[in-house]
Amino acid sequence: MKAIVYTRYGSPGNLHMREIPEPVPKEDEVLVKVHASSINSWDWDLLMGKPLLVRIIGGWFKPKDTVLGADVAGVVTAVGKKVQDFKPGDEVFGDIAGAGFGGFAEYVVAPVRLMAHKSPAMSFEQAAALPQAGFLAIQELQYYRGIKQGQQVLINGAGGGVGPLALQYAKMKGCEVTCVDKAGKLDLLQRLGADHVIDYTQEDYTGTGKQYDYILDVIAHRNASDYRRALKPGGIFSMIGGSMGGLLLRMMLVEPLLARFSDKKLGIMGYRPNRAGLELMSKLFEEGKFIPVIDKTFALEETQAAFRYFREGKFKGKIVIKIAAQQ
Repeated sequence: MKAIVYTRYGSPGNLHMREIPEPVPKEDEVLVKVHASSINSWDWDLLMGKPLLVRIIGGWFKPKDTVLGADVAGVVTAVGKKVQDFKPGDEVFGDIAGAGFGGFAEYVVAPVRLMAHKSPAMSFEQAAALPQAGFLAIQELQYYRGIKQGQQVLINGAGGGVGPLALQYAKMKGCEVTCVDKAGKLDLLQRLGADHVIDYTQEDYTGTGKQYDYILDVIAHRNASDYRRALKPGGIFSMIGGSMGGLLLRMMLVEPLLARFSDKKLGIMGYRPNRAGLELMSKLFEEGKFIPVIDKTFALEETQAAFRYFREGKFKGKIVIKIAAQQ
């Protein structure tokens, strides 16, 4: 089968189309013919081999998993002997980051616990754009007490893959939402329902004096004191990505301890892919409440170009890799 393979860290130029053996599902796995996948920030970090945490997880000197791609949508072609919930011909989608990646290929194996049936209302491209971004959006907005109707929510870095879904989820919950990103992405966020928008090149949301009940930051890099200042009493700050240095360590090690003595909670929460979450996304999609934004679609052989486009940071929503044509 054809796959996009990389054997050393570095630039998108290290991604190459190769013929590799088709995988064989274990007893609790399904073999999926991949129709579409999408790029997430973890794919970029693993390609670069930066920051240091990536080398610790993904291989110190060279990549442990040589085919990237966590989000997959496709058709089951074979099942393991213990699989009962899926059969060949089923259309499925899921996030397989915790099972070794591999989505940028014609076929991939995936544990059944990480897959769900795709709604017929979704295209494969839409299904591939949902899983990881959707899990991050929903689970992070449930951090600690979770968002509630009438609360003021701010999403920083709102114009990428996670932000549009987080915005839709927060509006569905009845929140007043402020979105922060560069000027070129603000029109999209307003069309999706943002009540207020901030151009981060013109204004630092932590320095305006405005406070929020909940802050979801996709690209956090400021001091923890800045974020605490921007929270209302009882407010919550949830970090998805950004600084992998001192701020990350503080969010992991220090803030959970401080939370015992403060009504303002700051932290980072690892997301947990699961079938129930995928089924919720599918239901919300069918209700028109949780629709992924797809900026651009590339063919499998154009994956280098797709990652170069990702590097530019101008994309709105998700970048999708189309692998097989829908029958």
